[in-house]
Amino acid sequence: MNILVVGAGGVGASMASIAETRSFFTSFVLADITKARAEEAIAELDDPGRFIAEEVDARNEADLVALIQRVNADIVINACDPRLNDPIFNAAYTAGCSYIDMAMNLSTPHLTNPYEEVGTPLGENQIASDEKWRERGILALVGMGVEPGLSDIFARYAADHLFDTIDEIGVRDGSNLSIDGLDFAPTFSIWTTIEECLNPPIVWDSTRGLYTTDCFSEPEVFHFPAGIGPIECVNVEHEEVILVPREVDCNRVTFKYGLGAEFIDWLKTFAYLGLDSTEKIRVGDVSVSPRDVLASVLPNPAKLGHLMHGKTCAGTWVRGTYDGAPREVYLYHVADNETTMREWGSQAVLWQTAVCPVVALELLCNGSWKATGVRGPEAFDAVPFLNLLGDYSTHHGMVEMGPGLWPSPKPTGQPGWDRPVRRAIVPA
Repeated sequence: MNILVVGAGGVGASMASIAETRSFFTSFVLADITKARAEEAIAELDDPGRFIAEEVDARNEADLVALIQRVNADIVINACDPRLNDPIFNAAYTAGCSYIDMAMNLSTPHLTNPYEEVGTPLGENQIASDEKWRERGILALVGMGVEPGLSDIFARYAADHLFDTIDEIGVRDGSNLSIDGLDFAPTFSIWTTIEECLNPPIVWDSTRGLYTTDCFSEPEVFHFPAGIGPIECVNVEHEEVILVPREVDCNRVTFKYGLGAEFIDWLKTFAYLGLDSTEKIRVGDVSVSPRDVLASVLPNPAKLGHLMHGKTCAGTWVRGTYDGAPREVYLYHVADNETTMREWGSQAVLWQTAVCPVVALELLCNGSWKATGVRGPEAFDAVPFLNLLGDYSTHHGMVEMGPGLWPSPKPTGQPGWDRPVRRAIVPA
């Protein structure tokens, strides 16, 4: 397999450091808008001779197609933020090679009733391209990070092996990560974090279909394993709610982040000040997006690993029945920042995101996973993935939940935030 990763940031660089321990690929090209950034990431590897740095502007579909053809890529991995999904996704299709991303195309909220009705949902154009990709005999594996990604695989595993009927599948994410010396420093892209957390959250229901709610709605206390403990989690917008119902028979799908009250207050402040806006405004002689400015002044999450402490947990809570009795479980994966920094040179959140597409690449290469079209991770057999994840020296876990067992999530009954924002910044 000839691999082309577009984007040499934290996730792309982590993918290279993970892949260098494996032998399934023939060539691994790491491309970025500045070749020096890709070269820097490769220089930090133990075996840099197996990797090639290239320069490409991911906004330019023609340049992407030319690079795909020149390096004879079998598969393109989009390690950029989802604003660049369209050109990379389209270039892979045009070049006739397969594609993987870790986040689907961005949504557009409903114009008049955003906190009840769905506008343009996440990944709509990608999913609509399914038949075209099938006809061409190539695969677009969308949402193949940790969340979405491993969380979808947990859902598939639960449906196939742990339950007879499923009432709810709820992805739950929480951490006890701290960063020395910084009052506010997100561990992942603030641009993407704002997009997920300040867009109307989505829920899927078997009778209602997709619908939206207030921001930070339906708060609950969820007890995370590995010493992380109880954290309040709230609804946000996320791809699993779109993807999982396509393949898994259930009544409800949700996604909740353990953001914490302080982090939520920061997000609300950004919204009240208009700093979450992606509309460009005039500042002196230039036009800039407030959200881009915010992302520029905050620390780069990829450079914070040496200051971080703690663990992050990604997992899927499932409630239903098995053998005629109620059952409730949480399948999860934990990344310890001390471990990922020591063994991989990557902070925990980025490493946890990066390991999942590398495992998927190996499964596609060895034939354990086969498919065409636009598919999510829940479309594939979960067992080969979970077994191979263990071969990467990082194992998943599961707890049985309920009375006398691991604590079930407990709703707090508090309302969400309907965001009655009057913009402080008016686009030019």
